[in-house]
Amino acid sequence: MIATAERPVRFGPNPLHGMLLAGAFPLFLGAALSDYAYSNTYQIQWSHFASWLIAGGLVFCGLALICALIGVFRPANSRGLAILYFLLLLVTWILAFVNTLVHARDAWAMMPTGLMLSVIIAVLSFVAIWLGFTSRKSGGQS
Repeated sequence: MIATAERPVRFGPNPLHGMLLAGAFPLFLGAALSDYAYSNTYQIQWSHFASWLIAGGLVFCGLALICALIGVFRPANSRGLAILYFLLLLVTWILAFVNTLVHARDAWAMMPTGLMLSVIIAVLSFVAIWLGFTSRKSGGQS
């Protein structure tokens, strides 16, 4: 009797990709909350916090974007979802970069554009996480 075992094919994000993807959302959410705090208190520290949080989110999102680009070329059943996921991360990264430029202005000049962009980026980042973790299946082929 010969026993053969098939190795299950894994389509989900690898652990590094998952960590990078999940790390961007709290940073972008923290930036949105810092911008909201600045809009209510006008204390300059909140705009500085938001700037640093956006910079950190750009790093995490950029590295997750590279992993998503690699994932587009992996053999998978859901190539359309992989491309949509990559494009969503790309739009998130571009808007976050624009938000960084908005936050580089004077603190009075960054409102309300900075707050609106931060909220939009936080929502896009959450949607990217949702799509990145639920669109791919893990385990054997059925």
